[in-house]
Amino acid sequence: MEVNKENSALIIVDVQNDFLPGGALAVGKGDEVIPVINKVQDKFDLIVATQDWHPANHGSFAANHEGKKVGESISLNGLDQILWPVHCVENSIGADFHKSLDKQNWREVFKKGSNPVVDSYSGFFDNGRKEKTGLGDFLKANGIENVFVTGLAADYCVKFTVLDALDLGFNTYLIADATKGVNLSPNDTLEAFKEMETQGAILVSSSSL
Repeated sequence: MEVNKENSALIIVDVQNDFLPGGALAVGKGDEVIPVINKVQDKFDLIVATQDWHPANHGSFAANHEGKKVGESISLNGLDQILWPVHCVENSIGADFHKSLDKQNWREVFKKGSNPVVDSYSGFFDNGRKEKTGLGDFLKANGIENVFVTGLAADYCVKFTVLDALDLGFNTYLIADATKGVNLSPNDTLEAFKEMETQGAILVSSSSL
């Protein structure tokens, strides 16, 4: 397929050190998405990224709940919350984008997860859908109709970014070889792909662009 540069945007989700091998919440083989993302960037005039940006006291961190372990669930501000390792703390090396990721043509970076009492998987809203990151308004202000989503992790932040893009009315494509999943359960990424497709996302490969 040919990307219409006038009304299409590339969204790069959370390709940060803590989500890559050696990081605090590493996605298996997550670094393999970097060359794919770098290669597809020349197909787009408008490129944006999202960045997990947590305060150290964030409520999603297991370390901030005495007696709780990573992977357990709690209620956080009225929402179900999986507890994670401390990751992507604002202004830390772990929150930085990977050094090999090409950032020179990015138009904007949208930070998320800064509110300590609610997590933010999606690049568009917090998990309670009470606060916007500004990404949706930015895309619409720039005449964007089609979004192509890449990054980490397929079964969390990428999935919810895709689902919110669909909900906001964007024609939404997932570049399937430009994402990897956490897979707390073995089939989580496969299930995420199915859910995104069921809701209307179109899965494409980078080689088809």
